[in-house]
Amino acid sequence: MGSSRPAVFGQAHGVPHRQGNRRRERLMDIGIIGAGNVGSALARRLTEVGHQVTISASSPDSPRLADATTGTGVTAGEPAQAAAAELVVLAVPYTGIADTLTGPVADALTGTTVIDVTNPLGPDHMSLRIGHDTSAAEQVAAMIPEANVVKAFNTVLAPNHARPVLGGVRQSVPVAGDDLVAKKTVQELGTQLGFDAVDAGPLTSARYLEPVAALLIQLAYGGGAGPTVGFAIARD
Repeated sequence: MGSSRPAVFGQAHGVPHRQGNRRRERLMDIGIIGAGNVGSALARRLTEVGHQVTISASSPDSPRLADATTGTGVTAGEPAQAAAAELVVLAVPYTGIADTLTGPVADALTGTTVIDVTNPLGPDHMSLRIGHDTSAAEQVAAMIPEANVVKAFNTVLAPNHARPVLGGVRQSVPVAGDDLVAKKTVQELGTQLGFDAVDAGPLTSARYLEPVAALLIQLAYGGGAGPTVGFAIARD
């Protein structure tokens, strides 16, 4: 696979860098393909910490796209524009992945770090379509073999992207990928957003991370716990 495009330190298209604990944070031009609940939530959070974000939807007239960009500082664009960013988040429904990763979008992703936040949910949104010997992330990587696909943020329910700490516990964001530079970039991004970013090994680990998301959905919406539940890794 191609190497990751270098991230911008200090400024991203005129956005001054922020200082935090005397550490220069890495600010980037980020594209998000998909303006649903997760894509929109990530767009807002990434903008809040100083990144320049372009988000796209299946239609430029999408009400969700309007909601994601109105008064948020997030820019609306076409999918190919979002795909041309330094780092790209794929946040479309699982059933829409194959139609999305074609033509100019796929071409633009060559050499780019792509964060796959999708979960292969079934029609009931409570079960998984695939598992055991593959994952949505591995399927994405097969569709865009020249990109550096990293699985991350799929274990965070949409409302909780704005609340990395739940009940006094910091949510963990496992990060799985085969390109070490791309994976480190995504881990740093998770830390910037306030999560406990954890190296989860190679991309095949997505086979275990996607069921974690399904479990949280079961707890939140099937078991009645509500959406304020999250995943955390305890370690001593």
